[in-house]
Amino acid sequence: MTGRAPDRRARARVRAEDDRGRSMRSGTTSGTTSDMTRDLADDTARDLAGGTTRDLADDTARDTARDTARDTAGDATRDTPRTAGASRTESPEGAPVQVTDQGLPEWLEPVARAARTVQPHQLSRFLPPESGGRQSAVLVLFGEGEQGPELLLLERAGTLRSHAGQPSFPGGALDPEDGDPDGDGPVRAALREAREETGLDPSGVQVFGVLPRLYIPVSGFVVTPVLGWWREPSPVAPVSPQETARVFTVPVAHLTDPRYRAMAIHPSGHRGPAFRVGPALVWGFTAGVIDRILHYAGWERPWDREREVPLDARS
Repeated sequence: MTGRAPDRRARARVRAEDDRGRSMRSGTTSGTTSDMTRDLADDTARDLAGGTTRDLADDTARDTARDTARDTAGDATRDTPRTAGASRTESPEGAPVQVTDQGLPEWLEPVARAARTVQPHQLSRFLPPESGGRQSAVLVLFGEGEQGPELLLLERAGTLRSHAGQPSFPGGALDPEDGDPDGDGPVRAALREAREETGLDPSGVQVFGVLPRLYIPVSGFVVTPVLGWWREPSPVAPVSPQETARVFTVPVAHLTDPRYRAMAIHPSGHRGPAFRVGPALVWGFTAGVIDRILHYAGWERPWDREREVPLDARS
């Protein structure tokens, strides 16, 4: 069963009917079902048990048929800062981290369903070793902006020694104070790193799911993707320009648009999914996670897998 990507015209109609005029920019978006993005929830996520298995960076051709040809709404990215109108209270230090998918907007439910059932081998052929590896986590944060559902990303500073200038999720390695890597540790780490990198207020984030751990052999990182709903948006911007060049949001409608999808080709010959987002190219681990979420949430649209972008020639 397939879902449908955001429809600009449908969203415009329901926004006109929404007398409250809620938006992420105003910071008053409710956690209840959102009429503005009801299109995304018309269909449910596909049967995960029959899903294809594929490396995060090794796209296999699949046979799909979707009735989702849409126009892309507006600009590809929206730079921050963002503002919020609601006050929040920080959770007590050391208190258990709540993970719940209750009260999510309707359009986000396919992602929550996928998170409950997806298996590690459906996300990557590289499974974490039984022991070892550096535990880390990233925050995959969904919000609702002027162009509908969107994801929060950052761009690493161009002066960094590794992955300079690359778009990525907020995240990093677990610290001892984050706690048990087999417990709340990854969730705490993802929220902490997001705060340290973007200034995000974690108390405005509802963690609704945790994906299976993924392994990055080249770096030895064992990464846990933590799924969040930006229930109460807060201002975000680079905290340290030496580490983060910019913080921005990308509409889900842009990520599902076949025009902005390609296969990134590493000089080593490695191939993986990529997304053209304005002047930037999202590739590698981040693009792999986005690709799998779109696939298992039923949001993916057919795209040209023969379109290639050499990484050593990317703009």
